[in-house]
Amino acid sequence: MTTSPPFGTVLTAMVTPMHADGELDLEACAQLAKHLVAHGSDGLVLSGTTGEAPTTHAPEKVALIQAVREAVGPDVTLITGAGSNDTAHAIRMAEQGAEAGVDGILALVPYYSKPSQKGIVAHLTAIAAASDLPVMLYDIPGRTGIALTDDSYDALAAVETIVANKDATGAVEPAKDRIARTGLAWYSGDDPLTLDFLRAGAVGVVSVTAHVAGERIAAMIAAHGAGDTARAEALHDELMPVHDAIFNGPGAANAKAAMQLLGVIPGRHSRLPLLPLDDEELAALAAALRAGGVPVP
Repeated sequence: MTTSPPFGTVLTAMVTPMHADGELDLEACAQLAKHLVAHGSDGLVLSGTTGEAPTTHAPEKVALIQAVREAVGPDVTLITGAGSNDTAHAIRMAEQGAEAGVDGILALVPYYSKPSQKGIVAHLTAIAAASDLPVMLYDIPGRTGIALTDDSYDALAAVETIVANKDATGAVEPAKDRIARTGLAWYSGDDPLTLDFLRAGAVGVVSVTAHVAGERIAAMIAAHGAGDTARAEALHDELMPVHDAIFNGPGAANAKAAMQLLGVIPGRHSRLPLLPLDDEELAALAAALRAGGVPVP
């Protein structure tokens, strides 16, 4: 295990651009990926919640990986989500991601079913065993309905390919002990708490706000790493209105709309049950982003 950043420090949980009919816009996906890498991201997470993974299908996930890899080249870290409450399905997603050329797997705690902790450990261990790729756990009880316990973290940290954790529990304090005890590389999974997680020993962030503020997030992490507490705190404070804008409603819809506002992708279309912002919501988002220093036209 390692506490260095195995996947980089600023990983954007990338939205998945779509056409008006709901089909993936792979050209826009490639364009967006290049934009994010040029603006602070050293890695991308594809087919996560922000990427609308629950409503995209296996061949689409593979096509997305292939389009993004071709766009950004071999040196940018790509992680794909393996999120399902059906272990066999999650395993197949991990296998297909490995076959398509990703660098890592994001293994989500199974949702809805609320299995026992032993069941969760078995589920995540099975995903890790599906390939030789390094795995980032994803603990987000607000969406899954159940959180990993200390004992489960200890068991999972013993799996050789599980090297990191995306912590979206909203609780920073337990992370300190878990980082020290497990040796897992910790990533903030909650943009407003990134600096707090860094102080607890995290190495980076899986970010939604990085769609519009990747360079500032990277600068905050670099300042913290350099011991420049004042600059890190100033950037954190500067970023808070941007976080508020992105997370005022579904982050996936807001991030996709923000990319349209900035002219990076042509539309903000989504698949139900996620609705795109209407014109009034879009105008409010634009105003909020401008107030946060995002150069929205």
